[in-house]
Amino acid sequence: MKDKQVAELLLQSLEHEKGGVLIYETALQCVVNEDLKEEWEKYLDETRNHERVLMEVCAAMGLDPEQESPGRAVVHDIGASLVAAMNKALDAGPPEAAQLVACECVVLAETKDHLDWELIGKCADKIGGAKGKTLMDAYEEIEDQEDEHLYHSKGWCRELWIESLGMKAVLPPPEERKDVKTAIGAARAEQASAKNR
Repeated sequence: MKDKQVAELLLQSLEHEKGGVLIYETALQCVVNEDLKEEWEKYLDETRNHERVLMEVCAAMGLDPEQESPGRAVVHDIGASLVAAMNKALDAGPPEAAQLVACECVVLAETKDHLDWELIGKCADKIGGAKGKTLMDAYEEIEDQEDEHLYHSKGWCRELWIESLGMKAVLPPPEERKDVKTAIGAARAEQASAKNR
């Protein structure tokens, strides 16, 4: 294991969770669908907890949670650009269009988030001792939530786009109703929604 790169992963992950709080706060300003609003409020609370957990992980790993790195700066800028895109959509058009932009921004953010936690889990498998246990405990607490965030958000985005195109949408999406937490489950839910049109 390359300790410096593990530190980079954790610092980027922490920065991404901080940005995720801002992304969900902004997305909630864009939301029109009440079921989606409830979902995003839950994800905002969970993302705040993920940030707290990563602060604790950094402390346990001997990292300064405020430490800057080139990768962390890039992650910050990407998050800020997603917030800016949602604000631009809010200013520019109908609420439903802003909601679609917010859905896409959430999916983009959750894709990175999902990857980060997957990598944290892989590191936890290889690092022994107290540090490995710290990483594994964090991973086990959060991974299922990250799966839900990604797969449910993708389902919402797809179905709201379908609705905006004038086709029959399945809302809430099947990923939500089936409580999908795996890629296979998401694929099955998407197939089921296609059959219901």
